[in-house]
Amino acid sequence: MKHLSRKSITVRTSLLFTLLAAIVFVVMGLVIRASVNHHFSEQDRSALEGKLELIRHILLTTTTPDDDVRIRRQLGDAMVGHHDLSVRVQSMAGEDVFSSGHTPIPDRVLQDARPLVPKGALPLLAWMDGGVAYRALSVRISAADTPQQDWVISIAIDTRHHAEFLTAFEHELLLIGAGGLFLMASLGWLATRRGLRPVQSMARVAEGISAQRLQERLPTDDVPVELQPLARAFNEMLDRLGDSLSRLSEFSSDLAHELRTPVNNLMTQTQVSLAKPRTADEYREVMYSNLEEFERLARMIADMLFLAKADNGLIIPHRESVNLRCEVEAVIEFYEALASEKSVSLKLQGEAVTMGDPLMLRRAISNLVSNAVRHSQPNTTVNVRLVSDPQAIGLTVENTGDIIAPEQLGRVFDRFYRADASRQRSDEGAGLGLAITRSIIRAHRGEVTVSSGEARTSFHIHLPGSQEASVRPAEQN
Repeated sequence: MKHLSRKSITVRTSLLFTLLAAIVFVVMGLVIRASVNHHFSEQDRSALEGKLELIRHILLTTTTPDDDVRIRRQLGDAMVGHHDLSVRVQSMAGEDVFSSGHTPIPDRVLQDARPLVPKGALPLLAWMDGGVAYRALSVRISAADTPQQDWVISIAIDTRHHAEFLTAFEHELLLIGAGGLFLMASLGWLATRRGLRPVQSMARVAEGISAQRLQERLPTDDVPVELQPLARAFNEMLDRLGDSLSRLSEFSSDLAHELRTPVNNLMTQTQVSLAKPRTADEYREVMYSNLEEFERLARMIADMLFLAKADNGLIIPHRESVNLRCEVEAVIEFYEALASEKSVSLKLQGEAVTMGDPLMLRRAISNLVSNAVRHSQPNTTVNVRLVSDPQAIGLTVENTGDIIAPEQLGRVFDRFYRADASRQRSDEGAGLGLAITRSIIRAHRGEVTVSSGEARTSFHIHLPGSQEASVRPAEQN
């Protein structure tokens, strides 16, 4: 049962509901019992005060101190039919004037006698005798005209019939409470099962979702308000999974396409070279050609390994102070010859210093500059701007040329993605440069974005400033 209650929301909720109902029933039972007992106490007080007033009247109408016979006769007549009452009247001299009842009233009750006060103000005295509880009132009275005639009156009532009623009442309360708890547990179980039906419906929909049926979605309008955030979160997760699966499928296709070209080239060249005997120079030429293809494969494999490490957070850069202007100048110097061939000039503005890995940052900048040079129109300028402040550093690479369509802006950092769908331009590489750039910048706790319009395309790198960068490594460790 313990294992079931831990696993089942229905059972657990029903047990909790039953426990709360039991607590309520117990509190209500105690309050009701206390109320009934208080009612009996007030009822006993009313009966005792009535008889006490009668006895006082009899005593105060005494004409002579020696009229004890008349007192006993009248008191005896007053007690007829009251078998649950006990009376004891004592003079101030300590002599018993009258006594009646099955159980004599103890002397200690007489000793607790109080002067007569208005009704409801006298304290009820209680004691046990033979397992029976008694309640009593004890007072001292005196005649106004003869102060020497003082009496102590104690009158007690047997509460046995009250105790019997309370015992029977408690048994009935227990039976009613047990039945009520069983009913509440059953209704709680049914209500919980009915309340969890939307969850079961959501589970049935989720069971039908697979890699081939990711278009299924949980209904959000027909479920209770409490489950709507769960349904929306689940649908958003499916959207992300669907997008990731689509990208993975495209990535697999792109990877196969990129690997097929150099492998086919190697196979074709090898088959041609083996078709007939050739000279050593011809074989050497084939081997040089194969070496180029092997280098292309090696670069692609190295880039894929780098991205795989980036996806798993394994490219933690070595952090040191990096002068970004020096790194950009080195990159510009490297691509100056290529830019000259395309009649493109390179221009650098600004200064910036950050904390990071200089080799990785140079690789990221090199990818952006190379991309800008390749896609620039002749007789234009590639502008590299650095902006620095203590909180953030910005690096922008801007070129003039063909713009990127708005629907393609969100995918330019995807692996193997090219805006040119033909994929036949051998000078563009494998299409991993921008993906590697984004991984490097994110490893430095930054972000890279792109904007394109009006014949200009700009890549923006945002890195932590010198103050932020000096604090982040400690946080990372």
